[in-house]
Amino acid sequence: MLPILSSLPTLRDALAAHTAVVLEAPPGAGKTTVVPPALLDCEWLAGRKIVMLEPRRLAAKSAARFMANALNEKPGDTVGYRVRLETRVGPRTRIEVVTEGVLTRMLQDDPALENVGLVIFDEFHERSLQADLGLALTLDVRENLRDDLRVLVMSATLDGARIGAFLDNAPVVHTEGRQFPVATEYLPMQTDEDVAARVALAARELMAREPGSLLAFLPGAGEIRRAAGKLQDALPPDVELAPLFGDLSPAEQDRAIRPAPAGRRKLVLATNIAESSLTIEGVRLVIDSGLERAPQFDPPSGMTRLVTRRISQASADQRRGRAGRMEPGLCVRLWREAETARLAPHAAPEMLDADLAPLVLELAGWGIADPERLRWLDAPPPAAFRQARELLGELGALDDDGRISAAGRAMLRLPVHPRLGHMLLAARERKIVPLAAAIAAILEARDPLASLREADIELRLRALASGEGIARGQQQALRASARQIAAQLDEQDAFERACGAGFDAAPAGWLIAQAYPDRIAQRRPGNEARYRMAGGHGAVLDAGDRLVNAPWLAVANVSGAGRDSRIFLAAELRAEDVAALEAEAGESVQLAFDAESRAVIARRVRRVGALELESQPVPVPRECAPGILLAGLRQHGLGLLPWDRETRGLCQRVETLRRLEPAAWAACDETSLVDALETWLLPFLDGKTRLAELSSRELRDALGFRIGHGKLRELDALAPGARAHRLQRRGSRACRAHPAILRPR
Repeated sequence: MLPILSSLPTLRDALAAHTAVVLEAPPGAGKTTVVPPALLDCEWLAGRKIVMLEPRRLAAKSAARFMANALNEKPGDTVGYRVRLETRVGPRTRIEVVTEGVLTRMLQDDPALENVGLVIFDEFHERSLQADLGLALTLDVRENLRDDLRVLVMSATLDGARIGAFLDNAPVVHTEGRQFPVATEYLPMQTDEDVAARVALAARELMAREPGSLLAFLPGAGEIRRAAGKLQDALPPDVELAPLFGDLSPAEQDRAIRPAPAGRRKLVLATNIAESSLTIEGVRLVIDSGLERAPQFDPPSGMTRLVTRRISQASADQRRGRAGRMEPGLCVRLWREAETARLAPHAAPEMLDADLAPLVLELAGWGIADPERLRWLDAPPPAAFRQARELLGELGALDDDGRISAAGRAMLRLPVHPRLGHMLLAARERKIVPLAAAIAAILEARDPLASLREADIELRLRALASGEGIARGQQQALRASARQIAAQLDEQDAFERACGAGFDAAPAGWLIAQAYPDRIAQRRPGNEARYRMAGGHGAVLDAGDRLVNAPWLAVANVSGAGRDSRIFLAAELRAEDVAALEAEAGESVQLAFDAESRAVIARRVRRVGALELESQPVPVPRECAPGILLAGLRQHGLGLLPWDRETRGLCQRVETLRRLEPAAWAACDETSLVDALETWLLPFLDGKTRLAELSSRELRDALGFRIGHGKLRELDALAPGARAHRLQRRGSRACRAHPAILRPR
């Protein structure tokens, strides 16, 4: 009997009395597939639907199929699912298992969720950006439109107390797990050891000495393919090898999770897609590399890159639990036992280091420009939120007040990132939607030709159309994704025709520039492989890349930092595209201080971002020059001013007296003078564009202005300058020394 069954009465009572409940149930308890059907007849549901959010497409489809089979039905009857590229929902459907983007779309289309009585957030411990957003919007609906809407948050490794407190002290229901004993072995990898080779070796040894099927966790698809290559001809004849990662076709994913045929075993090489919500029949062995690949947004560059990182303790527990679902098992961890305690307890919320542009657009569509108007378990970081708003403003999705525009609403309806949505809308104007849909599908998926050292997206378009150089399943998945994107703009038939004939890739650069205007790149003079992007960052192509002679590129995918960021996907910008950019380029007059001439110089510059297209000298606006001169002095020092012996002596005399009476005299050392330039020098630079136009006499007058007219007479009396000494020697009584003041006290 599944452990969750004993907790169902408590759960039903809690949901009858509260609009929010937290359910903690360990792996194998049955929460994902047992809870939704068990709640269908609850009185408070009143015949309405249950919507359950699953973080991953494969888990959503698997859960829906399992529940439908338990009812002797097919998906689309009582139980259905909505995932990207596929929907199985009918008029009788009461339970809808959806992926995260689908939930926000449902909320945007029907903010009151009129026909929904319960929203379940499954595997909430993964803390994805869309799950946090979905919860915030659902709570907003409950507080403002539907006070009867129930929320159930479920997880195996959740901080239930914190979630319960966040949900207005919601009750937390605990369920004991049905976990068979799992032994744990540690086989630490060397620091520089290839993880794919290590997993392959451990898998061969483990399957040679242990019965049952094996599930091995690797960080990404590349490592899975390498490990599969090493295992292909090295496994016992009764073992079936199956990869499992997100970019596989649905048929290939289904093959990985199906039970092995009678008399055979299975070796599944998986990413963290298999970490939760999936049960692969027959698995009693697990190998855990301890690594995962996750997107990480870099605010300074505005780019998201995949990073390989250590998993959390919660993830390690989830992976280990895969071995004890059906019978006693064994988990082999490829790290030292002592390192387990040093793993982070839970994965950090994606909200804290993600690209927030999709979230900000969703909020704008919801009518919210300020995220503080919603309740967040972890609020969006202000800096990342501002950056996302600026990007959406540049793309025309938001107005200056952060409100969504007509173009933004059109982007919101497209199942892609706002950058790609902007590209698709631009493509519609030029009637090249099929090409844009193909590019969007390629950019949203794992690079189908990642093993090539070529960045040209034309090669990927050719592969999508013809299957050249990629697996058939990968081609089918790309075409299905592109077909769905094109269908959103009523261009599905045109896409099929274009795909059959082969894409004309000539406008690809222009399209990518619509999505990534900050990544328009110009080749640096004298270096064919290095480029400067409009966002100000440098990037480099491999020296042998076919694009290396292109003077202009539109870059879609770049990774790394500094001057050596590597360009992975790009297209050449044609001459007419560059001409269009020049026509749209911003023009401004730029002022700068030139230390050599000690003058302000002015240029009229036409730019695309940080890329300078044209520069011409122009007369300096005299009203703007003084401030630039002060900035130059701050950078290069006061030595650029016209000092003479008398002026320097003036400052030295003041500083002599300041040592005796600090409060009585204005500081005239260089640091103090630089800090106060606006108060003493700025008025004397009025109308000047060059420091050479300032005379030594004017500099003395400026210093006198700082010291004060009355203090100057006192200065000449107490510490006369060289001229006063000469007059005194000739018998003049105009200025006398004061020996008492000059003696140390």
